[in-house]
Amino acid sequence: MTSWSKKAKIYFQYLKSGKLELYDFVMEALYIILIAMSPIAELRAAIPIGYLEFEQPLYVAVLLSLLGNMIPVFFLLWLLPRLSRLLTSFPNPAGRLLNWRAERLRTTQGNRFRKYGAFILVPLVAVPLPFTGAWTGCIAAWAFDIPPKKALPLIALGVLIAGIIVTALTIGGINVTHWF
Repeated sequence: MTSWSKKAKIYFQYLKSGKLELYDFVMEALYIILIAMSPIAELRAAIPIGYLEFEQPLYVAVLLSLLGNMIPVFFLLWLLPRLSRLLTSFPNPAGRLLNWRAERLRTTQGNRFRKYGAFILVPLVAVPLPFTGAWTGCIAAWAFDIPPKKALPLIALGVLIAGIIVTALTIGGINVTHWF
């Protein structure tokens, strides 16, 4: 048997057994989680893609997006101080980008941070606009010296609120398109 015919035989066995549907679901779930983990897209893109492109039930797309958006937070909050020391110890683009983003957050959000303290992380993460989100919340927690144990629940609350907003916008966008 050739390699192609072995693969085709395995594929058809999976198709008959229903395991291919599970495989497809797992792969789509991984895609949704990976999109939500990315620093630019986050759940702002993962929820609509999971629901509209992969045709997952809305609750599945939202839950996977929330999970995927929180995965980097667990690592970033504790590793960012060490990583920043490493990246800023020698000239490189990543270190300059990190310093630029931290300094930009300090100048734009500094007054709000002095007024509201660590709670500024919630709206910073919750508003689904460019340069906001969980990654920015982690950088802000590092830039304002907010301890990870204090920042984690605030960022999680912001991610949850962002998930609700994006879900509402997704459903609203679908309903608006039905009018035309």
